[in-house]
Amino acid sequence: MPTAIAVTSADMALPAQDERTVPAVVLSGIDQKPLEQAVVELHALIEQYGYLVVVCSRATPATVMQRLHTLRSLLESDRVAFFRPELPPLGIAVLARQLRQLASCDLSPGILASAGRLLTHYLHAGAVLGSVARLDRVPVGLKAHARSWVPGSQFAVLAHPEPQLVKVAPGAVLKGPEFSTWMLVAKGQLQSEWVGGLGGQWSVHGLREVPLPAESRDWWGTGRVIEFCGHLADLSVLYQLVTSVRQTSCHWCGLDVIGDLCVFCSATPPAREPAAPRALEQRSPA
Repeated sequence: MPTAIAVTSADMALPAQDERTVPAVVLSGIDQKPLEQAVVELHALIEQYGYLVVVCSRATPATVMQRLHTLRSLLESDRVAFFRPELPPLGIAVLARQLRQLASCDLSPGILASAGRLLTHYLHAGAVLGSVARLDRVPVGLKAHARSWVPGSQFAVLAHPEPQLVKVAPGAVLKGPEFSTWMLVAKGQLQSEWVGGLGGQWSVHGLREVPLPAESRDWWGTGRVIEFCGHLADLSVLYQLVTSVRQTSCHWCGLDVIGDLCVFCSATPPAREPAAPRALEQRSPA
């Protein structure tokens, strides 16, 4: 069985990108269940899949994260990894789906888990906001704060990979990826045509809509939001990116990893050079 990729709510489990994308394990309400029941269910997942990678955002409720850490401690398991990159919720959902795509390939649990850190570099995640008054995850100047109180004002924000903020107006531009992507859009309580124009600026292959994750309101500080994410969707490209990076064995748990950190045991390999993407080679996912 492939390594399981888990999310903490159903709205973070995006529809499959292709026929090979494995289903997400959804840990909905895990903090609401009796502790004994939650332990049994998580143990069953580990026994079924061998390894579990939980992908969650920085806006995931603290009670959920506390329960997950408690469960891993009680099970004394090093086969459960928590991955919480600095991405908005829609970006987290996209990353989880990319890992679900790769889970169908011949990648070991350690490589698959550490691939998440590599793939974040190729995500462009942001939003159009009706207000930046409560936005604290992206630098916001005093002028933008003042403008956010003007009725009808909208702001385009890129949170990753490089923070950007512009007032939505004709000619407003956010610097985008230097490679072709698809774009996902999730609409909240805001109407704007600007995102469609952004897709044209970024020369995306296509634009698809999905429901707005519940955590987006907390992450962006407002429900008046249209979240977007430019991403790589082709499995062969994702596979080439991951397999082009130098692999080593974790000196602590023995898993094969890429990068400078084992996601499962959190051990940093000694005397390593940070892994970096290399030129893509023509390979096909096995």
